[in-house]
Amino acid sequence: MVVAGDAPAGTQPRLLAETGGRPLGIELDPSGEALVVCDAYRGLLRVTPDGVVRELTGTAAPVHLANNAAVARDGTVYFTDSSDRFPVSHWKRDLLEHRPNGRVLAHHPGSGRTDVVADGLYFPNGIALTPDESALMLVETTTHRLLRVELGGGVRVLADLPAYPDNLSAVGDGTYWIALPSPRVPIAERLLPHPRLRQLAALLPDAMQPQPRRYGLVALVDDAGTVRRTLHGPAGHYWMITGVRQHGAQLWLGSLIGAGVARVPLD
Repeated sequence: MVVAGDAPAGTQPRLLAETGGRPLGIELDPSGEALVVCDAYRGLLRVTPDGVVRELTGTAAPVHLANNAAVARDGTVYFTDSSDRFPVSHWKRDLLEHRPNGRVLAHHPGSGRTDVVADGLYFPNGIALTPDESALMLVETTTHRLLRVELGGGVRVLADLPAYPDNLSAVGDGTYWIALPSPRVPIAERLLPHPRLRQLAALLPDAMQPQPRRYGLVALVDDAGTVRRTLHGPAGHYWMITGVRQHGAQLWLGSLIGAGVARVPLD
């Protein structure tokens, strides 16, 4: 769907394309002439302005659950493959089982090759390149951690966040917005040291599993993992925020369950 950045509130978006799957992360191609889309069921896609959808990877190994992407200036697409065990329809089971089923992949459009950059990750989700493109900023949803993945090798934990993170986007000045769908859920945290109980909880009907809190939250962090700013919606009118991106003096938000996108003035 497409909507102008200066569109008045209530504007209906325009359909650009149907992927036939479940699109999650979306980024601009370096050429500025197409979109790179992570589709949970179809892998990495390229969508042109005329609505044509082309698969870049498909879901053949190693891609299983493409989630979020960051595109380098040379066209390399770094993206998270959140779980090699569960499809997106069972994402809560992956979170509850709390196993390192995820990884970061790199797709090279020139050769068509897709490589593993880092693995053994706990539902890796939002991802962004640092300004010099020497490293990736990455969040793990289940461990609520902010990581730095050096492209030369090595992963470092920068912060333990007070909520479960989802998408992450770079501002361009060395800071990053993180969408936080829910503050931590105490019962889910208490289950973490007990693998057998987690497995049993994952098999319960959805209504009986630990539920996210109805609370809107995003945070701005720097490249050291320090939280610079937070925006809160404690009334929960717009919650389960899974996408965030700054454009000028406005912040655009997406929700897993909301009926539309939200726009917040930063001043």
